[in-house]
Order: sequence, then structure tokens, then C-alpha cells
Amino acid sequence: MIRDDIKAATITSMKAGEKDRTATLRQISAKIKDRDIELRTSSKDVPDDELVTGVLQKMAKQRRESITMYVDGGREELADQERSELAIIEEFLPQMMSEEETKAAIADVKASIGAKSIKDMGRVMAELKARHGTEMDMSQASALVKNSF
Repeated sequence: MIRDDIKAATITSMKAGEKDRTATLRQISAKIKDRDIELRTSSKDVPDDELVTGVLQKMAKQRRESITMYVDGGREELADQERSELAIIEEFLPQMMSEEETKAAIADVKASIGAKSIKDMGRVMAELKARHGTEMDMSQASALVKNSF
């Protein structure tokens, strides 16, 4: 499980004295714990790896946005720090589907649910998320689905 991998990596980095890596891994653990607490009051039962992957994807997206803002603002040292955090976060993310694989998955879903027009986009996206939620960049998929109609 990804959660166990993160815990093991945290212990390893603490023993090695890697302060920056340890801090980032602790941030990841804290975000996962926050998400666990949120789900206690929810009636949804989310598989553990899916939950952790969702948290990691959100953190990676935040880091990418921050990098862009820091570079635009001329704060390269802060952008470098965000890049190093992003690299650590991406170590634990499952391999994402390529654009070609995403297009193939979209075509498969459209054929299986009989999507014919842009009105069916919501159904297509819901099915894509259900089938490939942890390994597909949903923002990229959304643009590809929109262009496929």
C-alpha cells in the first residue's frame, strides 16, 4: 500500500538525516490524516490506495501551480523548493496514462455507454473516473473528451 511506503520512506529519511525530504513526507502524512478525518463523517467508503493517490494528486497539482506563480514572480529559490517537494510527491504517485492511452480509454468509454454528443460529457467523465481515476489526469481527460465530440 502507498500509505505504508510513505511511512517507511519517512523513517528511512529520518535515519539518514534528510531534513527536507522528511519534512515533505510528514506533510504528505498530515494531508492523508486530514483526509481520513474528513471521511469519518462521510458515508462513502473509499479504498485506501485511491484515497492516498487522490491526496497526492492534489498536492502535486498545488505544487505545479505554485512553481508557475513563483517563476512568473521571479522567485526562483521558492520555485526550486516546490520542485523538490513535487519530485518527492511524484515518487509515490502511480504511473499516469499517456495521452494516447487516455484517448483510447475515452473512445472505449464513449463506445460502451453510447455517448454521441457533448451532452454526454458528464457521463463519460464519471465513467472514466470510476475506471481510471487513480492513473488518469482528469483535467487532461476533460479537455480530450470535450475535443472528441
